[in-house]
Amino acid sequence: MEARVTWVEDKRFVGQGATGHGIVVDASADKLGPSPMELLLIGTAGCTAYDVLSILQKKRLQVTGLEVYARGQRAEAPPRVYTEIDLEYVVRGRGVKASDLEHAIRLSKEKYCSASVMLGKTAQVRTSFRIVED
Repeated sequence: MEARVTWVEDKRFVGQGATGHGIVVDASADKLGPSPMELLLIGTAGCTAYDVLSILQKKRLQVTGLEVYARGQRAEAPPRVYTEIDLEYVVRGRGVKASDLEHAIRLSKEKYCSASVMLGKTAQVRTSFRIVED
């Protein structure tokens, strides 16, 4: 896996992965894109969302929507690592059982999501969920 960032101006960069897709990475006051630390949360939410959706679909559950909200607390002093991360899963569907969703979240957190496993080395990662019946 490869990535690069190119300085644009101020504290703003354009990041690009090996796929060629670009994203603004912005630590300036204007905030034209997510900050580097926001990108870590977005990446973690995307990683676990993919896992959970895949697991639920393999169980042939009727999932019509999935959102993962990530909230992080950072250390006060540098390096300002994440010390707490809360992931809230909101699943929409028909007949999705809490036990199935709990199992999928646990597998993602403990086994499949590289991002949350890695961040779990410095942060307490907590999960919660809601199921919205369609």
